[in-house]
Amino acid sequence: MAKSYVTFEIPKDLAEKVYNGIEAVVRSGSIRKGTNEVTKAIERGTAKLVVIAEDIEPEEIVMHLPILCKEKAVPFVFVPTKQELGAACGLSVSTATVAVDNVGKAAKQVEEIVNALKPLQK
Repeated sequence: MAKSYVTFEIPKDLAEKVYNGIEAVVRSGSIRKGTNEVTKAIERGTAKLVVIAEDIEPEEIVMHLPILCKEKAVPFVFVPTKQELGAACGLSVSTATVAVDNVGKAAKQVEEIVNALKPLQK
C-alpha cells in the first residue's frame, strides 16, 4: 500500500538518476541529511531539491515535507528506499530525507532531475 504522503510515483530510471545525482552532489557540493535538517533547509530557503524515502515508519515523520516544499516552491522527489538513499549519501545507515544545499559540480544532473519532476508534480 502506498504511503499517504507519497503524492506521485516516479519511474525506476528516474529513481536511479536521483541516487546518482545525490552521489555527485556529495562529491562536490553539500547536502543536509535527516528530517530535522531538511525541514530547516526548506524553511531557510537553502534547499534546491528534497529527496524523501517512501518506506518510512511511522509516516508522520516525513508527511509534512511535501506540503512544506509546495509552500516554499522547492522541488521534491520520492525514492523507494531509505537504505539506498543513505548509501547514495555515503552513509552506512539509512536516511529518511536529504536536501541538496549546494549543487557543486552536479548542477546539470540536479537540473535534469528537477526538469523530469515537473510533469509528475501536479
